[in-house]
Amino acid sequence: MLHTIPVEQLGPRGTSMSEAVSSCVHCGFCLPDCPTYRVLGEEMDSPRGRIFLMKDALEEKLPLAEVLPYIDRCLGCVGCVTACPSGVEYGDLITSFRAWSNEQRRRTIASRVLRTLVLKSLPYPGRFRIGVKIGQFAKPFRRLLPSRLRAMLDLLPDTLPKPAPLPEFFPAIGKRRARVALLAGCAQQVLSPQINWATLRVLARNGVEVVIPRNQQCCGALAAHTGAMSQAVTHARHNLGVFPSDVDAIITNAAGCGSGMREYGLWFQGQAEEVAAKEMADRVQDISEFLVQLGTIDAPPLSAPMKVAYHEACHLVHAQGVSDQPKKLLNSIPNLELVYVPEGQICCGSAGAYNIEQPSIAHQLGTEKAQSILATGAVAVAAGNIGCMTQIAVHLKLLGHQLPVYHTVELLDRSYSSLE
Repeated sequence: MLHTIPVEQLGPRGTSMSEAVSSCVHCGFCLPDCPTYRVLGEEMDSPRGRIFLMKDALEEKLPLAEVLPYIDRCLGCVGCVTACPSGVEYGDLITSFRAWSNEQRRRTIASRVLRTLVLKSLPYPGRFRIGVKIGQFAKPFRRLLPSRLRAMLDLLPDTLPKPAPLPEFFPAIGKRRARVALLAGCAQQVLSPQINWATLRVLARNGVEVVIPRNQQCCGALAAHTGAMSQAVTHARHNLGVFPSDVDAIITNAAGCGSGMREYGLWFQGQAEEVAAKEMADRVQDISEFLVQLGTIDAPPLSAPMKVAYHEACHLVHAQGVSDQPKKLLNSIPNLELVYVPEGQICCGSAGAYNIEQPSIAHQLGTEKAQSILATGAVAVAAGNIGCMTQIAVHLKLLGHQLPVYHTVELLDRSYSSLE
């Protein structure tokens, strides 16, 4: 337990931090599944090491400035949570610690500028689209820019799809089996709007009507996982007011968004909205989880055989515990051969804004993930998170391979299209 600083002084999430710190027995089971420990080989860049550091910083045994570089290098992939035999809630700890430390830390001017660019553009589709276009114009001059800005430009697509606004309501086909609300996402709306449309068509085909709250905002995950908790809570509080309660589920099709919304109870600890936030979090389901639970109609065969490598997004498998469901959906499609990526539990290096903030580590992880995918002999990739999809596509291209990268629901939608 934390003794030097009373838990109350750490804010409403102080108890969560204290419990996570005290439950770690430092066994080391997390080490093989920690991406930064694998890359850097340093104890302090492992979950076990970071827990020691966070404890010492909270108890004022170490200056916060000495601890933060190691905390900043954590991807927040929570692969350690899956590996941990003691049930340490490392995800709650790292999110809460980043929120606590963000109020005290001093950032360089360059860091503040980059952080502002990310937090004031990515969560807002209109601004993000403008930012992408500006970035595309700047690409020829990338060699003149700092490494972090170069990394940001390298992630941008050469072209953007046209905007594809969503309706506020999408009816079920045939007898209605369920009614859900859909989180539209932020960057995904700009980079891959077809994912949301595929989601709507697949849900409708399975008898699900969908409402898409018109005034919804970013889920807040990007801000929360980088320590900007006040911004995250502002987005979440808005969504608490616009998402309906008379639905069977709130559907997400981006792993990072889903895991963020499932943390709403943590974000609102000690606040008036805590109960409502927990209730909303309990209704959040990934599209694959919801479809398997509902039971899908038989999928027709693809027009031609396709060997697909499935990438497990960290915030789907580790943060939400959703692993078998996407594979079950993909395996249900005739003519689709599903193969698994070697060491698939290791993060691809995307992790929200991580591949911008820590480009060197992210590049190594992205390269290793792309090489593992190519080793499967697959002709396409499936994943459940837009950040992973972008990271994988970029690093496959850097290795000279432009394999198509699909969202799981896009492949199911492709199969269903033959029914029309």
